[in-house]
This record gives sequence, structure tokens and C-alpha cells, in this order.
Amino acid sequence: MRIRPTTAQDHEVFVDTLHAAFGRFPETPAEDGGGVWWAALDMDRCLLALAADGRPVGTAGTYAFELTLPGGALAPAAGVTAVGVLPSHRRRGVLSAMMRHQLTELRARGEFLSVLLASEATIYGRFGYGPATYTRRLTVARHRAAFAPRRAGVAAEDTGSVEVLRRAECGDVLEAVYDRYRRAQPGALSRPPRWWALGAGQPPISRTPRYVAVHRDAAGVPDGYASYSIGEANTLTVDETIADDDAVFTALARFVLGHDLVDQVVFKHLPDEHPLRWRLADFRAGRLSEETDWLWVRLLDVPRALTARGWSADGELVLDVTDPFLGEHGRHLLTVRDGRADCVPTDREPDLSLDVDDLGAIYLGGTTPSTLVRAGRIRSHHADAPARADTLFHSDRAPHCLHWF
Repeated sequence: MRIRPTTAQDHEVFVDTLHAAFGRFPETPAEDGGGVWWAALDMDRCLLALAADGRPVGTAGTYAFELTLPGGALAPAAGVTAVGVLPSHRRRGVLSAMMRHQLTELRARGEFLSVLLASEATIYGRFGYGPATYTRRLTVARHRAAFAPRRAGVAAEDTGSVEVLRRAECGDVLEAVYDRYRRAQPGALSRPPRWWALGAGQPPISRTPRYVAVHRDAAGVPDGYASYSIGEANTLTVDETIADDDAVFTALARFVLGHDLVDQVVFKHLPDEHPLRWRLADFRAGRLSEETDWLWVRLLDVPRALTARGWSADGELVLDVTDPFLGEHGRHLLTVRDGRADCVPTDREPDLSLDVDDLGAIYLGGTTPSTLVRAGRIRSHHADAPARADTLFHSDRAPHCLHWF
């Protein structure tokens, strides 16, 4: 077996091999090649695994994204995608070989972060990825969806407006509003312009028909949207709600919850501790379900990754980090002052010993180090180390990712 990078001429065989790996048949793209999720594949960032006779048996690719880190920094991140091995060649080391090749290639490009959405939770931990953001679904019965009165002294209600548009009418608005949102939201990924132009991905990026409730502020500037459709059982499903702040989100939630001829409203992607349920007069009107991991993070260069993000407290921590998949080990002194970090090699006794996948899980602040200590995944060498690590890795704004890739 050998692994080689792909070119634009490999696009069709790459897509066919990937679909065969999952036992599916490709959809038919539009005349411009768009309208399907793989339309925006970067073929100069993809790999094909070939059997001894030259037949393709595996695929793996990455997108070039920006990831918003705690503190607001934007970091380049490789978004791993389209990973598959033909059923006839599984359990022969093809996947491990592709992942090792891919990580080596990403490092050669100078990249220090890699992210993915895991199809199965048991696969990617062994390659150094840890679950770093989470999402959940909220279903609200419309007949119980009245909002509670605002308490005295709370800020005034939203003064903006909501306009209903079709997806095809407001692509530029969606792109601009999402881009502003993702730059302020830790854990969010960029959506490159070609994704929007090609309709590559899931709604509202794709060209699948959707209605979009666009919120505008008092000056008429778009500052939020909710993409939705109405399906079986009179259920209105919101693909995603993007808002500059909680007041805009609430205004959009009021709109969809007030839609006629709807029995229930499903919000597909909400972060932990979202306040929407607390805005309802009947707290039990909203049912949480399908809580799941979303964005998985892998650090390719520990010092660069730790110094790239912002920090909410000062302190020091010695991290002893092992990378079993790549056979690497390093001990790092992390020193944080005034929101910025320095990370250097050290021979000091460690505070915490952990594998690189667990470092990925805590990197964005969505999982506390103490949780993984209690789970037996991270070893603490000092009684106060977990609490100190929790304080250091905390993110003032919980990480969340909506983007599917």
C-alpha cells in the first residue's frame, strides 16, 4: 500500500472511493459542480491510499479553516474530513497509515491545530483527538412556549425587527452575519466564501430550500438569523440560530415559537447552559435531548497551541504530555501573565501528566481538567493542580461550534 496526495484530476475517483467506503452513492452536483457537501474539497489537501495494484482503497482530506480560540485569537486549523476505507481493506492499518501521513503533512505545512467531527467516538482518540465542544437539541411545545415577564431592572426588550426571506435571497447576509459571529465565539470555525458560493455543506450553506428569519437592529443592520423548515408532525426545525447577543437570539426564538400551524419547534444546535429555557414561563416546555460531542481538537505543536489562545487568569502549570500515536513526549512549563502565555521545555516535576487527546479536550475550555482527573484520564501530581488547571484553562465564553464539515 502507498499513500499519495491528490490533484484536481483525482476529484471524481476520490469522491467515488469515499462513498463506496460508506456504502452510499453520490448525489448529482449542479452544473457548476456545487450543491453537494463535497463541492468545496481542497484537492491539494487530500490523500488517496492505494493498494498494491494501484486501486484506491482509502481517502482522507482537510479543509483550511480558522478556529476562534478563547480570548478571541483566530488560529489556522486543519479541518479533517472525508476519511474512509473500503470495507474490503479495513483492519489492515490503512486508516492509521493515512492519519499518520496526514499529521506529518500538516506539520510540514506549519500547522499546529487539527480539528474534526467524529463519526464514531471510539475512533479518533487513538490518533490524538479529544472532544472539545458539545451541542444539544432543544424541543419546545408551541402551546407552552409563552415567555416569562421580564424582571424589574433587566435591560429593555429588543428594538429590532425580523424579516422572512428565502435562502436564495439572502446568501450575502448569512455569510456576513455568520462571519461576525464566529470571530467572537470560541470554538467556532470560519466558513470560506467558496463554501457559500458552491452551497457546500448543510443548511443554510447548502442550496436546500429554507426560510430564513433575518433580524435587523434599530438601524436596519442584519445582526442575526434563524434558518428553518417545517416538516412532518407540524414540526418547525431550526438548522441554526446565529445572533450577535442574547437579545437578538431571544427575538429570533420568539419569532419561530410564534409561527402558525406548528405544534413544536426544534432548535438543533444549542450550547450548554444556554439561557433560552429560562426565558420561558414554563421551564418544562423545553426538552433537552441528543447532547453530543461536536468539535474534536488535536494539538500538533503543544507550545504554539498553548501560546496562541488567550487566558483568563495568571499562574503556572507544568504539563507532562505524551503523544502515543506519534511516539512523542514533552514536559512544558506553562506561564500565564495578563492573558498571554509562555510555554517552554522544563525538567521540573509535573503538575499534570496527560495524553495529547486529553489536552485537546481541555484546550478550548469546554471540558475541565479536574473532570478528566476524576475520570482517571489525567494524573495529578499535586493536590491543588486540578483546581489551578481549571482556573487557567477556563474560557469566559463557553466554546461552541455549529459548522458541519
